[in-house]
Amino acid sequence: MKLHELRQRKAAHVAEARALLSTAETEKRQLNADEKARFDVLKATIHVIEGDEARAQFVEDAERRTAGVPVDKARTDLESRVSVMEAINAQVEGRALSGALAEFNQEQKRNGIQARGILVPTALFNETRAAQTTTTAAGIVPEDFRADQFVGLLRNSMVVRSLGARVLPNLRGDVVIPRQATSSTAQWLAEGDSLTDSGMTFNNITLKPKHVGAITELSRQLLQQSNPAIESLVRDDFINVVSLAVDKALIHGDGIKQPKGLLNSETGTGSLSTLNWANAMKLIEWMALKNVNPNAWLTHPEVATKLRTTLREAGLPGYLMEAGNLAGIPVAVTQQIEKKAGTPAKGRMILGDFSEMFVGTWGAVDILANQFAEGPYSRGAVQIRILTTMDMVPRREDAFVVVDDIAI
Repeated sequence: MKLHELRQRKAAHVAEARALLSTAETEKRQLNADEKARFDVLKATIHVIEGDEARAQFVEDAERRTAGVPVDKARTDLESRVSVMEAINAQVEGRALSGALAEFNQEQKRNGIQARGILVPTALFNETRAAQTTTTAAGIVPEDFRADQFVGLLRNSMVVRSLGARVLPNLRGDVVIPRQATSSTAQWLAEGDSLTDSGMTFNNITLKPKHVGAITELSRQLLQQSNPAIESLVRDDFINVVSLAVDKALIHGDGIKQPKGLLNSETGTGSLSTLNWANAMKLIEWMALKNVNPNAWLTHPEVATKLRTTLREAGLPGYLMEAGNLAGIPVAVTQQIEKKAGTPAKGRMILGDFSEMFVGTWGAVDILANQFAEGPYSRGAVQIRILTTMDMVPRREDAFVVVDDIAI
C-alpha cells in the first residue's frame, strides 16, 4: 500500500476514534461496552498502520536517495533554519515562537508529537565535522570576541550513523519488523518421489523507545550579549554531548536503559590475537560465507596504530592498514569503541555492513529552558534540559563480526 493511502486510512480511523470520545463527552458519560470494544480495535489498527507507515516512509526515502533525489527538500530547508538559541530565548522571555522554529513545532504537533519544551529537528544530531566543538560558555563575551578563532574540546568522533545505519524517523509506538529466519530448500526428485516441506520461517526484531538527555546552564548575559556564533557553540557543546552518548550506546549499549549495542548483540565473533594478514582475511571470509559485503571496520586509535605498523608479510613492504583501508575496506577510528578491560587491556574491532543497523527515533529533540531552577536562578542563569528518544537494532546480527582480543 502506498504511503498516502496508509495516511488516509490512519486519518479515517483516528477520526472515528475521536467521534466515539466526542459523543460520550457530549452526553456526559463513559464509553459503553460496544464503544470500548470498537475503540480498542481502532487503537490497535492505528498502531499497525503507523508501523506500516514508518516502513513505507523508509522505503520511499531510500528510493529517492537511490535515485539521487533529495528526500524532502522543503523539510530539509525548514530544519536548517531552526535555531537552538531561539528555542531557548523564547522560553526565557516568555514569548511565542516565530519563523522556522514556530513552523517546525506546528508541524510536529500536527503529527501528534507533544513535548513540555520546544521541539527542534533531530537533524541537529548529525555530525558535520569532528572536534569542531566548544567547552564551556563562560567568558566568551570579551571586548574583542573572535568566534572564528574559538578553540573547543577534542571530542570522540561520532561514527556509527556516518557508516550507513538506516534511520527510521518519527516513530510512535513500539516497532515490530518481521524478519525471515530460514528459506525453502530446492530438492531434486526421482520419478514418483515426493517433495519434503521445507517452508520458510520468520521472527521479529523490535525497536522500543529509549531516552537520553542532559542538563546544563547558560548565563543570562551570554544569551543576551554573545554574537550569533553562540548558536553553533551551543549546538556543538550541548547537543553533541547527547549525540556522542547515542553513538556510544549503538556500540556499547546494555539493552536495558540504553539501546542494545553491537558489542552486546548476537553478532559473530572472531580472533586477531595473532595480528596478521591471514587472520584478517579469515574474518572477511566469514562475512562472505554469510553473504555479507562489509562496508567498514570500526576500531580504537591504539588498534589502528598496530594495524599501521604491522607488516602484511615479514620482510616485504606493505602494512595491514594503508591509506585508511584494511583489505580495501575503510577503517573508522574512534575512542567511542572502548578497549576490553583486563590486564593487559585488549583492543577491539568490528567488521560489518553498517547499513544493516536500524536506528529508530521517536519525535524530535525536546529542549526545555528553566530560568527558575534554584541554583541557576540565584546566579541569574538559565537551566537547559535536552531529551531525545531512540533505539537501535541490527537487521541481521550476522552482518557483523566482533574481535576483542587484539594485543595493544
